[in-house]
Amino acid sequence: MTAYTAGLNIAMKIPKAQYEATVAFYRDTLGFEVKEEDVGYAPTVATTHSVKFGPNTLWLDRVDNYSHPDLWLQLHTDDLDAATAELAEVGVHPCDEVEPLENLATRTHWIKNPAGVVHLLAESG
Repeated sequence: MTAYTAGLNIAMKIPKAQYEATVAFYRDTLGFEVKEEDVGYAPTVATTHSVKFGPNTLWLDRVDNYSHPDLWLQLHTDDLDAATAELAEVGVHPCDEVEPLENLATRTHWIKNPAGVVHLLAESG
């Protein structure tokens, strides 16, 4: 069986109407360091800010066609092909259409858990 580990990235997909207030909440209300980042690799994200969230990075992604927020998580595996095959055996298939990614240094697939929560499955190394 393929081994998985939790990634350090959490993405909060936020509708345009709620985005500025959400960024201000983490920056101004909670006092976290919030930085605007380049998002050229994810064409469905209009803008993004990173927040150091303990050992994790919380990505605040503005997605203009969303009507409600959504939370996405990251997983790592040493063998993406084996993981993809094993997940397919239990009915979990890549859903890379949820957010096409371009020019990444690592191989990835988007998957969803049974509740519909999106996970980025990335090959380690």
